[in-house]
Amino acid sequence: MTTSPVSRREMLKWAGAGAVAGAALAHTVVADATAPVRKHHWGMVIDTRRCVGCEACVIACKIENMTPPGVFYTLVTKEPLPGSTTDKPVFMTKPCFHCEKPPCVPVCPVGATYKRKTDGIVVIDYDRCIGCRYCVAACPYGARFADFGDEYDLLPLAGEPISPEYKQYRERVPGRSPIGNVRKCTFCLHLQDEKGEYDREAGRWPACAKTCPGHAIIFGDLDDPDSEVATILRERNAVRIKEELGTEPSVYYLL
Repeated sequence: MTTSPVSRREMLKWAGAGAVAGAALAHTVVADATAPVRKHHWGMVIDTRRCVGCEACVIACKIENMTPPGVFYTLVTKEPLPGSTTDKPVFMTKPCFHCEKPPCVPVCPVGATYKRKTDGIVVIDYDRCIGCRYCVAACPYGARFADFGDEYDLLPLAGEPISPEYKQYRERVPGRSPIGNVRKCTFCLHLQDEKGEYDREAGRWPACAKTCPGHAIIFGDLDDPDSEVATILRERNAVRIKEELGTEPSVYYLL
């Protein structure tokens, strides 16, 4: 008797309540067994008075992560200025908010998306993700995108390393991850060293923050009282988008 191999897509038929419960239980067991200690809480403060909507951050992000058409890890939106009688807009850079209580995590039927215990970054396991896009629907910030396999004409040919994400340097081959997966901002965690540290002076810093010409995107450790982000949050009033949802985003905005 022979059996046919089961593809990632066929796994969708098991994405019911039982699968959700099983995945959640398995993830809990692993987390309890390893019990990593929180070393950092990486986050951003975005100064909307400095942002001019140039989208340098968007371009830098796509170049750094080699994302395909239709996949963006950060976007710049133009919002009306609250209470203003002029047409002057507020430009808002929107990466993944790496919430303390991410609603994308509990809806994943296979435990593919989770929050790293050591630094608070929300990630996706491309080998587990089945492309069901439940997390896309659950994210209230529109920070997740499906990779449908589209290509830019000038990208390297299939079979060549395409992205440094998660330090995996996967070959972009039709039918293989990350094609078919959901993708999102990772705070460029592939630039961390083996200790999980970034080095701004060495250029190992999230591409959007490193590239912003107006220094509107400030990145750092929210748990470090001496960091630039923590200092700014003590000295200036900041808001978080849709904070009433209880997601506790790790991205703050100065208006």
